Amino acid sequence: MTGSTRSSHGLDDRRKRLLFRCWHRGTREMDLILGRFADATIADLSDQEIGELEHLIEVPDPDLYAALTGDKVLAAEYATALFARIKAFRLADPSA
Repeated sequence: MTGSTRSSHGLDDRRKRLLFRCWHRGTREMDLILGRFADATIADLSDQEIGELEHLIEVPDPDLYAALTGDKVLAAEYATALFARIKAFRLADPSA
């Protein structure tokens, strides 16, 4: 699988933009991790979680990937419950 399986139909503009940004990170590994997470959860995230995800995706790919794989500690401002959910999602997804 190389792209989104979720249609943006029915999403508000903020979620549509975020879904696109999660699938177009710049590195394929991060596209797959964040894109799949967004596909699965974007419609159900609270406004606060949407804001946290928007903030989290500002972290450069190498740093975020290292934090998700446990090779690096993420700065406290990004280490939210949402980050923990993304990390758990990655571990539960055998193809990520």
